[in-house]
Amino acid sequence: MHDHQDGPDRRHRRPEGVDDRTVEALGALSKALETTERARGHLYGFHQLTGGADLELDRAVRLLREAGHPEWADKVEAEILGRNVIPGHWTFQIVEAYNDTYYRPFQQLERSAVSELAQGRDHLYEAEMKEDRRTCGHPDHTARPPAAEA
Repeated sequence: MHDHQDGPDRRHRRPEGVDDRTVEALGALSKALETTERARGHLYGFHQLTGGADLELDRAVRLLREAGHPEWADKVEAEILGRNVIPGHWTFQIVEAYNDTYYRPFQQLERSAVSELAQGRDHLYEAEMKEDRRTCGHPDHTARPPAAEA
């Protein structure tokens, strides 16, 4: 690692006694949680897109009626409008179940592991990778923002 004057701030320095394997394991755990965050974002996208499609059905029903196709308007209303996306569930219920069953427990476990194994210091793996890859003294390779405390 580089000189601490030009290195990461305190919260991104490995605490004494934390070994390479622990840093690597916490990095893998963090990466898995980040991937879960992305999956959760896709789930919210699914929720919003499905809800938007359902609301657009109101327009389709109205236009079918205006075009003289009341039987099709009735069919769309009865068969698709407001339909469950899986038995018993609208998308908000899927999002809630995912959050309660998987996302929040994962998030809490990751926080607990970082707290217990690395004194709560996040992104140690990434901070050390940054130190290994940056060019000390280069103005575009600084270790931290100008106002960050050591």
